[in-house]
Amino acid sequence: MPNIKSAIKRTKIIEKKTLENNMIKSSYKTAIKKFESAVEAKDTSTAETLFVEATKKIDQACSKGVIVKNTAARKKSNLAKKLNNLKA
Repeated sequence: MPNIKSAIKRTKIIEKKTLENNMIKSSYKTAIKKFESAVEAKDTSTAETLFVEATKKIDQACSKGVIVKNTAARKKSNLAKKLNNLKA
C-alpha cells in the first residue's frame, strides 16, 4: 500500500481507468460475438447491421487506446471476410 498522498491518488486513478478499459473491451467483444452468432445463423441482414455496430465498437476501443491500431484493423478485416463469405 502506498503511503504518499500522490501515490494513493495514482492508485485510485489507475483502478478507475482499469474499470473503464474493461467496460470498453467487454462491449466490443460482445458486439463481435453477436455478429458471429448472426453469421452462424446465416442471417445476412442482421449480420450486416451487427457488422457496422461491431466495427464502430472496435474503432472506439482503438481511439481510447484499449487496443492497438493494427489489432483493430485485423479484427475488422476478419469480420469483413466472414460477412463476405456469408453473402457469397
